[in-house]
Amino acid sequence: MLIDTAILFQIAGIGIVTALIHTILKQMGKEDVAQFISLVGFAIVLIIVINHLSQLFQQIKSVFMLQG
Repeated sequence: MLIDTAILFQIAGIGIVTALIHTILKQMGKEDVAQFISLVGFAIVLIIVINHLSQLFQQIKSVFMLQG
C-alpha cells in the first residue's frame, strides 16, 4: 500500500500555517487568540487523521470478510 503524499503535505501545510499565525498573534500580545488558533489547527489535523484511519479500518475489515 502506497502512502498518499498529498495527505502528508496537507497536514504539514496546516501545521506551518498554524505555527505562523500563532507566532504573529503571540508577538502582537494576543496569546488567547493564538492558543485558540493552535487548538483549531490541531482539531483540523485530528479530523483528517481520524477520517483516514476509519478508511484504513474499513479496508482491513473488507479484506478479512473476503477470506471468511
